[in-house]
Amino acid sequence: QVQLVESGGGLVQAGGSLRLSCAASGRTFSSYAMGWFRQAPGKEREFVTSISWNGGMTYYADSVKGRFTISRDNAKNTVYLQMNSLKSEDTAVYYCAAGKFENLRRPSNYDYWGQGTQVTVSS
Repeated sequence: QVQLVESGGGLVQAGGSLRLSCAASGRTFSSYAMGWFRQAPGKEREFVTSISWNGGMTYYADSVKGRFTISRDNAKNTVYLQMNSLKSEDTAVYYCAAGKFENLRRPSNYDYWGQGTQVTVSS
């Protein structure tokens, strides 16, 4: 079992940057693909990005491609989301998740979830 705790959210102006972190407990972290999802008020949870167990493969939603970067450090049991050129439409609660396959984008494809961290982008 994997427990996930996100951090790094906050309030930022449009055009600014934030880096989210997701710390995982459990010795099997390196065997999981990791994903970031987000959910804005009144909207469904949506895929943002994912990364394979060894960091060799990454996937991005079109809306964040070129602005967000996912990475992981298996020695630290941590996955990161670097968010640059933030827009007001990026405002949401961001969740990290662990699953078996990094190329899947539905929330139901992921087995473990963090509690989320709020990101608010002011215009």
